[in-house]
Amino acid sequence: MAGMSPADVYELTGVADPRLSPDGSTVAFVVWWIDGESNEYRSSIWLAPIDVTAPPRRISFGDKRDADPRWSADGRWLAFTSNRAGDKMQLYVLPIDGPGEPRKLTDLKEDVEHVAWSPDGSRVVFASRVPDPSYEEADEKKRPPRRIRRLQFKLDKDGWTLDRPHHLFVVAADGSEAPRMITSGEFEDMRPAWSPDGTRIAFVSARHEDWDITLITDIYLVEADGGEPRLLTKLDGECSSPSWSPDGARIAYFFTPGVFDEPRHTQVAVVDPATGDRVILTARLDRNCRPYPEIREPIWDGNSLLFAIEDRGNVPLYRVRPDGSAEPGAALDGEFVVTGYDASAGRVAHARTTPTSLSDLYVGDRRLTDVGKAFVERRELAAPERFAAVSPDGTEVESWIMRPTGFQEGNRYPLLLNIHGGPFSQYGDGFFDEFQVYTGAGYAVLYSNPRGSSGYSESWGRAIRGPVAGGPGWGSVDYEDLMAVVDEAIKQFDFVDPDRLGVMGGSYGGYMTSWVVGHTDRFRCAVSERAVNNLLSQDGTSDLASFFKAYTGAYPWEAPEAYLKVSPWSSAKDITTPLLIIHSEDDLRCPVGQAEELFAFLRANKREVELVRFPIECHELSRSGSPVHRVMRFEVILEWLDRYLKG
Repeated sequence: MAGMSPADVYELTGVADPRLSPDGSTVAFVVWWIDGESNEYRSSIWLAPIDVTAPPRRISFGDKRDADPRWSADGRWLAFTSNRAGDKMQLYVLPIDGPGEPRKLTDLKEDVEHVAWSPDGSRVVFASRVPDPSYEEADEKKRPPRRIRRLQFKLDKDGWTLDRPHHLFVVAADGSEAPRMITSGEFEDMRPAWSPDGTRIAFVSARHEDWDITLITDIYLVEADGGEPRLLTKLDGECSSPSWSPDGARIAYFFTPGVFDEPRHTQVAVVDPATGDRVILTARLDRNCRPYPEIREPIWDGNSLLFAIEDRGNVPLYRVRPDGSAEPGAALDGEFVVTGYDASAGRVAHARTTPTSLSDLYVGDRRLTDVGKAFVERRELAAPERFAAVSPDGTEVESWIMRPTGFQEGNRYPLLLNIHGGPFSQYGDGFFDEFQVYTGAGYAVLYSNPRGSSGYSESWGRAIRGPVAGGPGWGSVDYEDLMAVVDEAIKQFDFVDPDRLGVMGGSYGGYMTSWVVGHTDRFRCAVSERAVNNLLSQDGTSDLASFFKAYTGAYPWEAPEAYLKVSPWSSAKDITTPLLIIHSEDDLRCPVGQAEELFAFLRANKREVELVRFPIECHELSRSGSPVHRVMRFEVILEWLDRYLKG
């Protein structure tokens, strides 16, 4: 049986966003897939009884994407978003018991996001971008120029944001009234949550004077009919995803402490909406409590809050008492990655994936769906083997290796060192198409969570801060850890061919790939993707302006030498390894100039280098880009690897 090939991207599918009915008897969820003919992602909404008395059934039949199922408090209606009537995701409501067609509630110019029912079921709140009237001019040759006065004016994947900010809207659930905007201004207002009495809405925003310079967010309260928002939290970190207690006495939310102090563990906190008094509940857990990408807000479930964490490559569910009277404890643990979860009426439903299974729906250990069965059964998928490497300073680094498809004892195989992005993220025990495609092509795949990663102690993640303050900076102990992982893999696994090594990664992983080949020639080839190569030029051109101050300890103009010291650009003269540079032309996180700078230097100095540029795509090409481009990307990478590691 063959492993995964690039074209198998079109066969990927999975379950997402499970939501339990108020009585806990039924779970609504999303099934997504890829339509290869149209080159589009599709999704629909399904229902499954928790007691498995009937098979899951599809209840939405849009011909594009139906998503974000949300139950009304009485369990009679389901709100959802869909682009069945155009390009934008609009809001619909559907009677659960039928008969009846979905009722369309919005016809906005931008997507409907972050949908939430009012407690009495009469209204729905949501967020949507509000474009400036200048967008009405279809001819861009006549459109007026943008006048930019704030640093945060663009966002990867979303494009321009300064003239189309997110605001909150409320709409009648029966369709009797048009949506009404209840927040305004130049601010980004998102993730609304109704108070239990239906009079107020908590939401996330940054409305302080220098919101574009000091990168923090807070929880605000606004009357459900609109008015001046009131600041609730303390302007001392990043607040996100508010969730009201059933009695309205507290709001749970995610809190990342500190200003210009990356990385820090996100905590679960509660705040009194009357006084603003805050209690942080998870500090002693010493784990990041908001996995990337964020799954959802903390959930009130009986006498505890339910949330997900990152832990040594896994994403389990944990509980904590909202009064802080007990330590957080595991609610669902194992060698897997939770991708969605919900709790209601004493029951918990979740979606999860493993390295050899796509995301499916579970209640406890009982699986309710099997949407990935056909994909798994038709392919030989590689399972990871966990091992530990020891860095030169004695630090133990958790690592994994995958054997290639069709593995035979006694043979030696080329090895690919994969480096994750972030850097504050983790490789985990979930299905990853990258690894399966490479093992399917005959490569052994090596990966790890070096210092700087999430999923471990906060000090582990902060080990590469600096070099101005707090630590040695990127390209220091993280590099040492990665080289130790390669050494240990060669030592421990006799099927690894030490003369056929490749290295690759995207974003920070691309940065580290560029850094690695500037400091060693042990790899036969490398693939650096969507990388930051010159931190000095990156900081002022990225959509995350000032991000590197939080890591380095200074602005680039305050310490240009420090920025250059930790930039792969500065060691490019030492790169002799054949290097494939992949970048997306609409990448706003690491603008395409980062690729051009490195390519221009290497080509001018007659090094083996190739630059591959994907049109239209953003920083997320490999995860959510055009399916055709995702397949093309794999084909380009495999051709490059085969040329140097198999040719």
